[in-house]
Amino acid sequence: MSLLEAVHGPRDLRALSAPQLAELADEIRTFLVGSVSRTGGHLGPNLGVVEMTIALHRVFDSPHDPIIFDTGHQSYVHKILTGRQEGFPGLRQKGGLTGYPCRAESPHDWVENSHATTSLSWAEGLAKAYRLRGEDRTVVAVIGDGALTGGMAWEALNNIAVGADLKLIVVVNDNGRSYTPTVGGIASHLSTLRTDRRYEPTLKQIKQRVRSAPVVGGALYDLLHGFKTGVKDVLAPQGMFSDLGIKYVGPIDGHDIGMMERAFESAKNFGGPVIIHCMTVKGKGFRAAEEDEADRFHAVGLIDSETGEPLTASPKRTWTDAFREAIVDIARADANVVGITAAMLHPVGLDAMARAFPDRVFDVGIAEQHAVTSAAGLSRGGLHPVVALYATFLNRAFDQVLMDVALHGQGVTFVLDRAGITGPDGASHHGMWDTSLMALVPGAHVAAPRDERRLVDALRTAVGVDDAPTVVRYSKDPLPPELPAIRSHGGVDVLASPADARVLLVAHGPFAHLAVEAADRMGAQGIPCAVVDPVWALPVNPALVELCGAAELVVTLEDGGVSGGLGAALALACQRAGVWTPLRHLAIPQEFLDHASRAEILGELGLTADDVARAIVDWALESTAAKVARTAVAEGPRAGA
Repeated sequence: MSLLEAVHGPRDLRALSAPQLAELADEIRTFLVGSVSRTGGHLGPNLGVVEMTIALHRVFDSPHDPIIFDTGHQSYVHKILTGRQEGFPGLRQKGGLTGYPCRAESPHDWVENSHATTSLSWAEGLAKAYRLRGEDRTVVAVIGDGALTGGMAWEALNNIAVGADLKLIVVVNDNGRSYTPTVGGIASHLSTLRTDRRYEPTLKQIKQRVRSAPVVGGALYDLLHGFKTGVKDVLAPQGMFSDLGIKYVGPIDGHDIGMMERAFESAKNFGGPVIIHCMTVKGKGFRAAEEDEADRFHAVGLIDSETGEPLTASPKRTWTDAFREAIVDIARADANVVGITAAMLHPVGLDAMARAFPDRVFDVGIAEQHAVTSAAGLSRGGLHPVVALYATFLNRAFDQVLMDVALHGQGVTFVLDRAGITGPDGASHHGMWDTSLMALVPGAHVAAPRDERRLVDALRTAVGVDDAPTVVRYSKDPLPPELPAIRSHGGVDVLASPADARVLLVAHGPFAHLAVEAADRMGAQGIPCAVVDPVWALPVNPALVELCGAAELVVTLEDGGVSGGLGAALALACQRAGVWTPLRHLAIPQEFLDHASRAEILGELGLTADDVARAIVDWALESTAAKVARTAVAEGPRAGA
């Protein structure tokens, strides 16, 4: 039996010797590469935290001592060590293990933390709660240097600094990267230690001295604290953490289990907040990951476990690919267009623009709020910023969109990738909230293009709006084929217009193709259905309201939240115009949806062509029956009846 097979929980780690721990770390890396290569997932981040996670679980008594992982994509090793090895064949698949911590899976998972920079606030709140309740528990937060670029982490540190008796340990997992290399002043401070030529020999000396020291909490802490002065203040004089009043230990080798255990033990016995700065290598132990300069295999699909080469065919052209090309052309034609990203230059497709115009693309780190208000400033300065984010991350900066961009009438374009149902990353990553949020923003313009041509047109229109926020949102799916309009009605694209159509189906974005399929099925059942695409969903086009007034039933179909979404905005516009045609909405329920493939989730929600056609047929029959009943009441009993 391998060592890994004998580990069913954290307590099984404590009887292992140092050589066995090193062997276990190798087995975990082999397991991760073999397993994640078959399911896809976050590989590089987890390869980098193997020894750190082993040390954490040997020193702290999880779940009594909460361990909170910032972002959470580096929690696979934690899952393995807390008895979930057997679930890895179903990782990120319907009914299987989630790709992030999950409270339903294990009591060892405290926070379902898949948005960055929140761990320190969770930890500070938990530590305060235990202090007030008189419980002797230590809270540990593991946060990467990438997440330290986010303002919320520093808001938490500001409060942690005044909690002198909080039993809280912050482990800074410093690998110099988020998706890509970490940017900004914080990164510069940390990298000073990483790149100083004197650091390696000094670190070696520290290791030798610590290993020869007695394992006594207070004395060892003093020793490490002294080393902190020697390394941090002498090699790179700056007091980033200690000036806040928080005890600092490090930097230490995040792949040295023994040294980390000693640091963790010392910090645990200190009785107040301690920051432990660990240096790790993202993708460690898998050569293909370590040599991947793009993102060190941050997230992978199905790959060869030996070479790291993808096993699936090259993906079809994606919406991100289309944006990547279009924004370069737009920037080339208009020198005032600039790009902003929040630590996701490559995933959102701004990398090509950054290569072509390096002075006009700004990566602000994991700081969406700053990105949006900085964009407002750029706009005020005469430029037109294009802020490219995953749709789910716009939630984090809603106040800035509302009060800094919209209130001030600044022309800022938001490009929202991964809009709608995204799939295996689960509830936190479905991009289903942005339409409901943007419908609240006065003056906002929202486009959900149905194909590449409409995407390019929407982008060109958006960067020409200089007095309001504009949004262009699209799916993570491959690009669908072009879907031409039959004609345009006042700016509304008509996609299907059968004779004597009684039902009007208003389709947004990629669901336009779904709507045309559903309309074909309805026509086969004797219920002709017209299909239109508003092109720009907000503000609601009066021509669309006019079309609604001419129909017997209107159904809206959108890849966003049903509450307060695009369909709801249309219903309100119809009411204000005195149009009382019955409206029904097909969209995503305002629920936290579990992880599964996009197709599986849409099937469960009834958002397939067959389901949509069936629902509309039922509504159409109900509408007809209600109309007959109203007519009968209005006419009264017939003569001779």
